[in-house]
Order: sequence, then structure tokens, then C-alpha cells
Amino acid sequence: MYQKKIERTLDCGVVLTKEVLHGKWKSTLLHFIARDVRRPSDLQRAIPSATRRVLNLQLNELEQHGLVSKTIFPQLPPKVEYHLTRLGESLLPVIEAMEQWGNEHRATLEPLLAATPRSASEPAG
Repeated sequence: MYQKKIERTLDCGVVLTKEVLHGKWKSTLLHFIARDVRRPSDLQRAIPSATRRVLNLQLNELEQHGLVSKTIFPQLPPKVEYHLTRLGESLLPVIEAMEQWGNEHRATLEPLLAATPRSASEPAG
């Protein structure tokens, strides 16, 4: 299993928040779960550019970090739903502020980001 070579330092609130939200789709997943998109297949449709594998990995990490809870209904076929925990709900103002900032600066940022090549280490989805 992969182990990071540099030890994590969580002595700063910004670093701690980034560590919890680290992942391309985590804040987007929290955003949609807060808006009643709770089933994995619905989340996949809401974020079509994300692979099912990556969404499942990031949902599992959000669950491990205590931001979402997973309910498995005992039926066939199995039904799974995700819900925000209190800790996850407490992140919503941060995510909403990120969305507002991005929307306010869209005209400036989109051309800059489009002109910037992706890093070789950055995942495509």
C-alpha cells in the first residue's frame, strides 16, 4: 500500500480542512448530498465526468472522516443512501462560500484555467 513520504502536519486549520476535502469530487459530493441527491447512481448522474470508482473511493473517505453516513437498506437489489452528518453539515457554509467565490470570478478564472495545461500527476477524473 502506498505511504506518503512526507509526514502530514495538521497544525493549521486550513491544512486540516484541505486534508478532509482533498479529492477532486469531495466538496461536490457534499454539495449534492445536501441537496437530496443521496444514491450512488444519482450522484454518478449528477457528476458525469467522475468515474464510479473515484466517486466510491471518495464517498468512503467522506464516511471515514465522519462527514457522511451510509445507510444500506436490506432489500434486493441493494439500496444505499448517503446523508450528511452534523460534521458534514457544518462544512456547507465553506462549500457555499467556495461556490460563490468561483461564480463571482468565473469570467477571470475560466480563460486562465483553460490556458493552463494539466499536470501529468493530476487525475483526469
